[in-house]
Amino acid sequence: MEKKANNNLLIYQKYMNLIYYTNDIVRKYPKSERFTLVEEIKHSMYAGLRMLMYAIKTYNIPEKLRFLKELDVNLSLLKVHIRLSYKYKYISNKNYATWSSTITDICNMLGGWINSCQKK
Repeated sequence: MEKKANNNLLIYQKYMNLIYYTNDIVRKYPKSERFTLVEEIKHSMYAGLRMLMYAIKTYNIPEKLRFLKELDVNLSLLKVHIRLSYKYKYISNKNYATWSSTITDICNMLGGWINSCQKK
């Protein structure tokens, strides 16, 4: 049980670091994107955080899986927003690589968590 709680804490810490990084990056976007792309990015981030917290707090496995799958959808949306940001040159190649690898790490952790819940 302790290992499971530790993994949940690890994904939470990783997700919080993603939020800090994202907030630093989107401050540099042009003003014309502040209420469109930046708003969508932030919405995906915070909706994902909400789902992560619900998943950590619930003990009902089907409900936990629902929250984890919603988090997965939010991360997929975030990947699309980041790809658009890179395409429109709002972020550098380095920012794109860092952002993408962080999200991929979280997705891998999330996939493992989903698999462990489905085995129960």
